[in-house]
Amino acid sequence: MLEVPVYVITGFLESGKTTFIREVLASPDFADGEKTILICCEEGEEEYDLRDLNRHNIMVEMVEDEQDLTASYMESLQKKHKPRRVFIEFNGTWDSMKFCTSPMAKHWELAQVITIVDGSTFEVYLNNMRQMMSNIFMYTELVIFNRCTADMDLQMFRRTVKAVNTQAVCYFEDSEGEQIDIGKAQPPFDLTQDPIEIPDEEFGLFYLDAMDSKERYEGKNVHFKGKVMIPPRFPDNCFIPGRNAMTCCVNDIRFIGFICHSKYTDKLKQKQWLDVTAQVRYEFVPEYNGEGPVLYARHLKSAEAPKDDVVLFN
Repeated sequence: MLEVPVYVITGFLESGKTTFIREVLASPDFADGEKTILICCEEGEEEYDLRDLNRHNIMVEMVEDEQDLTASYMESLQKKHKPRRVFIEFNGTWDSMKFCTSPMAKHWELAQVITIVDGSTFEVYLNNMRQMMSNIFMYTELVIFNRCTADMDLQMFRRTVKAVNTQAVCYFEDSEGEQIDIGKAQPPFDLTQDPIEIPDEEFGLFYLDAMDSKERYEGKNVHFKGKVMIPPRFPDNCFIPGRNAMTCCVNDIRFIGFICHSKYTDKLKQKQWLDVTAQVRYEFVPEYNGEGPVLYARHLKSAEAPKDDVVLFN
């Protein structure tokens, strides 16, 4: 039996999920008559035309309670409809992390997670429900910010997503659905220096920018202060110099940094602070699940811990 791709569209109420799904289902890629299930987990102001969906072989199922969206329920839908694909309009207040990592029906495979965000209310949700917002971004591949205007800090929107999920792609559009190209923000340190000096308080921004801007750092030397981490079963002569970083609250503090090659790794101690001068190269690394920055140490020196161990993604 062929795998059944599952597309999860998530976001808070009135963010534009229903409108987005209607447009996708009406597009040439999906309006092909293939048997499709649309699982709706909440009801907003926008509604689906059930007759029209049925004419296109799209069956709608409603799930009102989070605990009902189980593997056994999805298995029952598979037997009932025998779909070739599944769309889920996911309730943004539900635990998307748990759902994306839990079993589905046999032969159902999570194909893509897309998050829809209303730009006009994003900062309100961020200030009041930051942890929940972070959970939504954790497994998404594409974040679409709609209803954006020129006076919004769209670079901050993007940094917020990237701080949680560096692989996520951010797309911005105005109230008419036209794309807004925000480009890349200039980092708050001098890229013409050799080595590039990374201030203690800007390590989080350096981490995000280096993950996303190969053209800025490929082959260049950087200098920063980092704490040593050597994970179990790590490759020989490799360690991670980095920092503890906080996205929204103390509970989500995590260690960030890049793999660094050094023949002196065996002389280093866990949690030791170093002044690191290293060259940045971009290579495929299994730990990154793709290509990313890899450091090659030029000079390592013991250092005092910084005033604040934790950096912010601001």
